[in-house]
Amino acid sequence: MHIDLSGKTALVTGSTQGIGAAIATGLARAGARVGVNGRGEASVATAIERMGPGLDLVAAPGDVATAEGCEQVLRMLPDVDILVNNLGIFGATPALEISDAEWRRYFEVNVLAAVRLTRAYLPAMKERGWGRIQYIASDSAVVVPAEMIHYGMTKTALLAVSRGFAKEAAGTGVTVNSVIAGPTHTGGVEEFVYQLVDRALPWEEAQRAFMRVHRPQSLLQRLIEPEEIANMVVYLSSPFASATTGGAVRVDGGYVDAILP
Repeated sequence: MHIDLSGKTALVTGSTQGIGAAIATGLARAGARVGVNGRGEASVATAIERMGPGLDLVAAPGDVATAEGCEQVLRMLPDVDILVNNLGIFGATPALEISDAEWRRYFEVNVLAAVRLTRAYLPAMKERGWGRIQYIASDSAVVVPAEMIHYGMTKTALLAVSRGFAKEAAGTGVTVNSVIAGPTHTGGVEEFVYQLVDRALPWEEAQRAFMRVHRPQSLLQRLIEPEEIANMVVYLSSPFASATTGGAVRVDGGYVDAILP
């Protein structure tokens, strides 16, 4: 299967590192012009340089967790064919210690930013009769971790948001899906793993201990690599996925113990 996204413009939020960077790179390698997003110009420029030469990458800095930041990005990329709402924050906090401010912050960053951008880009996609919108959710949407229920709440919300906007786009040629990413190997996740296991352990041992104790349901029995998430996103962004919409597509290593999400 050869995926050709030539002539398409994409925006991937939170794409200076981790899963977002892998998605931006994957879309660009498939031929798309890709907006790389982060809060600051320096981090975006560094990410674009790291992604390598020969790719059509556009700097789109702006804190999309704020209305002002969204407007900044929209001025640079007023129209896109593919929107990947990847931006997200996470962290371990005991359930009874999560403050009102933290509940709000997680919702604004992980959910409301994606809603704003969808609201901005979907109308033109519908008019053209083609578009792809995706929300990077998590296994935590279905199996809410006791150590970060505020994060799980936001990812569950994204499943509802995705399904709802898919209905808004019904019959227009625009598809809207969420991607349920399982435990994935990123720099941020390494730090999270070491919050829960002995910091004296070498990384490979720490990873195995984390999966064994905190994610025993995983059938993969290892962390997923960001490129494996990106492969699904690139496929869903392509014409080959024209009949997949309103779905919660799993790239979770078999972590969610259910036949359906």
